[in-house]
Amino acid sequence: MAGREYPPVEFTIEASRVEAFAGALGTDTSAGVPPTFAAVYALGATAPQLFGDETAAVDVANLLHAEQEFAWERHPHVGETVTAQGRVVADVERRGVRLITFETDVTAAGEAVCRSRAVFVIRGAGA
Repeated sequence: MAGREYPPVEFTIEASRVEAFAGALGTDTSAGVPPTFAAVYALGATAPQLFGDETAAVDVANLLHAEQEFAWERHPHVGETVTAQGRVVADVERRGVRLITFETDVTAAGEAVCRSRAVFVIRGAGA
């Protein structure tokens, strides 16, 4: 699976979603889109492609989201449409545990916005 790239996904940064997200965190949006909203427009937009890929055979029932990190070039703005594209950068198995490293690059109008990197741990049968 390493090297598998998924089609780009467009996502519009809607004010109502940003406000709901900020409210759940107990912050306001006066400073703009919260940095952690990247979990929605980056990983949230692309991970379903990985999880729904029959070839990837991700056992979601035994999945643990172990790590998440973001690196920003800039933060998106409310009303802006971003494009997120995910890819599997590593897929290894150790002692019956599968580790998938999944990265998503996000751009807006061809300009880099951020990169998301997640590690998923999937327990194997009998692990």
